[in-house]
Amino acid sequence: MTFRDVFTHLGSILASLMFLWAVFQQYFPYQLRSSIEKYSQRFVSFVYPYIQITFTEFTGERLMRSEAYSAIETYLSSISSTQAKRLKADIVKNSNQSLVLSMDDHEEVADEFNGVKLWWASGKNVAKTQSFSFYPITDEKRYYKLTFHKRHRDLIIGPYLSHVIKEGKEIKVRNRQRKLYTNNGSMWSHVVFEHPATFETLALDPEKKREIIEDLIIFSKAEEFYSRIGRAWKRGYLLYGPPGTGKSTMIAAMANLLGYDLYDLELTAVKDNTELRKLLIETSSKSIIVIEDIDCSLDLTGQRRKKMEREEGGDKKDPKQKIPQEETKPSQVTLSGLLNFIDGLWSACGGEKLIVFTTNHVENLDPALIRKGRMDKHVELSYCSFEAFKVLARNYLKLESHHLFDPIQRLFAETKMTPADVAEHLMPKMASGDPEACLESLVRGLELSKMKAEDEEKPERITRVRKSEEELPVTGKNRAND
Repeated sequence: MTFRDVFTHLGSILASLMFLWAVFQQYFPYQLRSSIEKYSQRFVSFVYPYIQITFTEFTGERLMRSEAYSAIETYLSSISSTQAKRLKADIVKNSNQSLVLSMDDHEEVADEFNGVKLWWASGKNVAKTQSFSFYPITDEKRYYKLTFHKRHRDLIIGPYLSHVIKEGKEIKVRNRQRKLYTNNGSMWSHVVFEHPATFETLALDPEKKREIIEDLIIFSKAEEFYSRIGRAWKRGYLLYGPPGTGKSTMIAAMANLLGYDLYDLELTAVKDNTELRKLLIETSSKSIIVIEDIDCSLDLTGQRRKKMEREEGGDKKDPKQKIPQEETKPSQVTLSGLLNFIDGLWSACGGEKLIVFTTNHVENLDPALIRKGRMDKHVELSYCSFEAFKVLARNYLKLESHHLFDPIQRLFAETKMTPADVAEHLMPKMASGDPEACLESLVRGLELSKMKAEDEEKPERITRVRKSEEELPVTGKNRAND
C-alpha cells in the first residue's frame, strides 16, 4: 500500500467520523447528547491523569484585566525567551527602555517546581460580533492554560501558583517605569522619575552610608517580620542638616536603591486633614512619601509650645517663631492630622512605604512628630568631610589622589563647607577640565571660608571677654578707684 492509498484511506475515515458527528448533533435529543457528553468526560478524566487550569485575560465580563493573567504573563517572559519558537516583543517604558519577550498565541513552554514538571500554553479564542460597519469586528479572548499531573494538585494549586503570582508581580515592579508624583490639592500628577543619584556617588561618610544602605535593604525584605510583630510595613526617616548637605539627593538615591516611586507631598496645597488622608490612600506600595522642609511647610511644629507659653502668661514674643498659620496660610491641616498620616490607622494602606521628612532646623520640630515609631531613623547630613570630598573628586574629576589632597584635608579640619559648595568648586570651569585648577579653586574657597569664620568669631570673642570681665569679683584695687 502506497502513501497515497494510506492518505486516501485516512481521509475517508475522518469524513465518516465527521458525518456521524453531524448526524449525532442533528438527530439525537439534547438530553441524550448531554448525558453522553457528561459520561464521556468522566471516562476521559478517569483515564487522562492530567489537570488543566485556565487563566483568562479579562474578568467581570471584560471590564478589568485579570491581575493573575498579567502576573503569569510577566513570570513566563523569561521562560518563553529560552523555550518558545514564536515570540512577541514589546518595549517596557522604564529608564532603560527594556525589550520584553513573551510567547505568541498557541505556544507551549515547560516549567519545573520542587522537582515537578508542568506546562503552560497560551491560547486565543476569536469570535465575530455583530457590527453595522463594513468590516466585521472580532472579539479576542486570550488565556493561559496550566497542565499538570493530578497527583501534584495540592503542590501546584497552593505553593506553586502563589510563587508564580508573587514572582510575576516583583518582576513587573522591577521593569516598570518609575514615577515622581506631586499633589495639586487632593490630586496626584506625575512625571517620569529619572534622577541619576546613587549611594555610590553620594558625598557622605562611608560608614554612615553603609549603615543607611543596610537599613533600607533590611526594611525592603521585612514583610513577614512586620506582619509577625503586628506593625504596618513602613519606616520613617528624618534627614536634617544645613542647606546644601545633600538631603534631596539622598532621597533620590534611596528611591534608586530600592526601585521605589516618589511622592513629593506639598502640605501647603492640602486643604484639610480629609484631603491629606485621601492623598495617602492613593499612594502605591513600594514608594517613598517625602515632605521637604517640614518646619516651613505649615506652622505645625510650634503650636504646642506657643499654647504652653500662653497658658503660662508669657507675653514675650520670640522673633524666631513663625507667624500663626491662620494669618498666612489657608491650609487647615493640623498636627494631629499629620501624625495620623504618619502612623495612624490609615498609614497601613498599601504597605512597604518610606516616609521621609527633611529640615534645616531639627530643633524647631515638635517632639511628637519625630519620636521613634514615627521618624524611626534620624540621619544628620552635616558639612563636607574629607572622606566625602574624595567621593566628589572621584565623581567630578576622576581623581583618587593628588598632591593638593593634603592641604585640602587640613583645611577641612579647620573650616566648614557644604558638599554643594565643594561640588561647585570641582565643576570644570573650562572645556579642558583641568583637575588641578579645580582643586586650587577649592583650596582658595576653603581658605576664604576660614578667614570669614575667623572674622565673624572676633566680635563674639570680644563680647565674651567683656562679659567675663564684668562678672569678675570686685577687688580691693577696684574699690579704691571707686
